[in-house]
Amino acid sequence: MTTRSAAAEMGCTYRRTGHNPGTGVQRLEKLTGREREVLLLLGTGLGNRELARELGITERTVKAHIANIVGKMGLQTRTQAAIVAALAHERLCPDRACTRHPISPADRSSEAPAA
Repeated sequence: MTTRSAAAEMGCTYRRTGHNPGTGVQRLEKLTGREREVLLLLGTGLGNRELARELGITERTVKAHIANIVGKMGLQTRTQAAIVAALAHERLCPDRACTRHPISPADRSSEAPAA
């Protein structure tokens, strides 16, 4: 078993393993609009049935979209795609009022002061 101090001495796990989940974010432009929508919902943790219901499509179509997303982004699993979706939420989400988006200084100045 590796002790915590020994693990810290091994350095960055991304560098050591050669796997950086952020690299998938750079491949978002390869996706169609519908694939981006599926990816965004995949990042919420929904299963195929819930994704299909939310999108108004069949589970089979959801599986096809996920397979396309995984392939186009050079990933191996839907879990990796979900991680990329969480990391790239800001780029995928069209809702500028979304609470997951950072608030710019200009937006802060227009907010009402807390009472």
